Amino acid sequence: MTMPTPDPAAPIRILMADDSTLVRAGLLALATHEGDIEVVAQAGNGREALEQARRTHPDVVLMDLRMPVMDGIEATAAIGADPDLADVRVLVLTTFDEDSDILEAIRAGASGYLLKDVAPSELRSAIRRVAAGEATLSPAVTRTLMRQVADAPVQRTAPGVLDSLTEREREVLTLIGRGRSNQEVAAELFLSPATARTYASRLLSKLDARDRAQLVVLAYESGLVSPGWD
Repeated sequence: MTMPTPDPAAPIRILMADDSTLVRAGLLALATHEGDIEVVAQAGNGREALEQARRTHPDVVLMDLRMPVMDGIEATAAIGADPDLADVRVLVLTTFDEDSDILEAIRAGASGYLLKDVAPSELRSAIRRVAAGEATLSPAVTRTLMRQVADAPVQRTAPGVLDSLTEREREVLTLIGRGRSNQEVAAELFLSPATARTYASRLLSKLDARDRAQLVVLAYESGLVSPGWD
């Protein structure tokens, strides 16, 4: 599996899915403020989001979870299951930092999870990172996610899932599980940034993970990383 490589000269194309027209207008105004992000479609429920994603093929879908007809998790999973939308990324935006669906949303294929009160600059930065194939989870959301992983032993990854990894790949996965970027992984393991990116791509392929957000969850579910890391 390889990360998408969008044309740096082209604006990032986004689809906004939220059942509140006012929220959509506000978030889209914030997201597109600097001109390198453009809106290609809007949706008021999950089914519309899926239909619009298939019609417009955006780079990133800003997805609310609490929507009628089809909720955000169902829509995220449907987007992830559609091979024609393999390079479409989903960034979940919610008002809940204790939302019980955080883990389910990541498992469904969401590449990021932010609260709707996020600062405008952080929202734009998150959209850019997700469009580039990175994962983005706010600190509050990450803490909640990890508590959910720790409290759900029945969801633990089967033993042996990491057996195919080299020792170095395990080290890289551990750091990714702790929220480190490729640059931080490179610095901590004394690698070049290009080598760190290569390891991250190799992990995605070996572990059949859609993106780094799923690598984070897998690192916890496999027991490689435990709650309480700094």
